Amino acid sequence: MICRQWRGWTTAANADAYERIVRGEVIPGIEARAIPGFRHIDLMRRDLGDEVEFQTLMWFDSLDAIRAFIGEDYAVSHVPAAAQAVLSRFDEYAVHFEVIDRRPQRG
Repeated sequence: MICRQWRGWTTAANADAYERIVRGEVIPGIEARAIPGFRHIDLMRRDLGDEVEFQTLMWFDSLDAIRAFIGEDYAVSHVPAAAQAVLSRFDEYAVHFEVIDRRPQRG
């Protein structure tokens, strides 16, 4: 399994707008593509005072599944124009980690 990590930052004033765009448009658009090997996506938010950091973790079966999502240059960020309009800055490239140990917990 591969975890794709990406981060973006907004002003405090734009944070709610960015979250609405990602939750209401970006994630549903990715899910609608039904990409083989795409398992799930996590969206996280962290208030830093004068700015807000967002992070996404996307979980894929393989690099081939990530290429099906983004293309041959699979490290390039996927940031639609509406999201870019409210971001202050963002990672131009995502990073990818091979998941070597994942332990679901009972609970």
